[in-house]
Parts: sequence; C-alpha cells; structure tokens
Amino acid sequence: MKIVYFREVGKMLTKKKKMFILLGMVALLFVTGGLNLFLNRTTSEVPASSYESASFLTSYRTSKFETRQTMMEYYDSILKVSTDAEQITETNALISELASRMEKETVLEGMIMASGFEDAVVTNSDDSYTVMVKADNFTVDDAAKILGILVKETGVSATNVKISSV
Repeated sequence: MKIVYFREVGKMLTKKKKMFILLGMVALLFVTGGLNLFLNRTTSEVPASSYESASFLTSYRTSKFETRQTMMEYYDSILKVSTDAEQITETNALISELASRMEKETVLEGMIMASGFEDAVVTNSDDSYTVMVKADNFTVDDAAKILGILVKETGVSATNVKISSV
C-alpha cells in the first residue's frame, strides 16, 4: 500500500514539474514579447517604408524562431524527465515534425527570394501556408509565381495558401 502511494505521489510531482516548466516557458514568452514592445517604442525619423517592412519581416522571423526554440526546449525537458515509453515516442515524433516544418519553411523562403523577392517569411501549420514578402509593387503575377512555388514544392492546394506583401 505504501509503495503504491509513493509511486502516485512521484507521478504527481512529475506532472507538477511539467506544468511548472510549461507555465514558466509561457511566462517567458510573454515577458519577451512585452520587452520587445517596450524596447521598440523609440521614435526615429527614418521615413522609409521599405525599412519598416524589412524590420517587420526580421522581427517576425525572430519571433517565429524564438517560439520554435521554446517548443524544442519544452520537448527536450519532457524527454529528460519522462520514463513513459509512449510519451517519449510521441515527443520524439513532435520534435521530428517541428524540425521538418522548420526545414520546409526555410527552403521555401530561399526559393521565393531566389525568384526575385528581397525578403520572405513562410509559416505553415497542418496543410496551410502563409507567405509574407517584401515587395514594392506586388502584382498578381508575383502572387502566381509564389503560389506556383508552394504548390510545386509542397503539393498544398492553392486555397490553403495566403500571400501578402509588406
């Protein structure tokens, strides 16, 4: 009876530890976002809209990277404390899926920039993609070029692709 009791308490502690780790990461994400907003409140006299779009894409890419890093660290923390084979297998599958998405996004960004755009950010979730490109005179032909790249490389339906110019 005592052994079962101690095992149950041990499982609860690991669940509590996981919850504290998750809450800590979410809190750090909010603190990072708040600091980013606070530190970027400077008023500068640079009147270039291209600077703003480049800054937006750079900041968005950085935010995306930091979020993915947080997710990877969370998955790694689960692997370090977990002894459940099923949970380890599921976590390894999530890590593999996340790494695959990151690689696919990076390849697509490179292909879009190689086709003549100065900068691009691609995000995907499930079977939908969002593309943001830096372009001064964005045309329907530009959108068709980007859509062609995504459809060819990923096999995604054109209805699941959102393209915008910043």
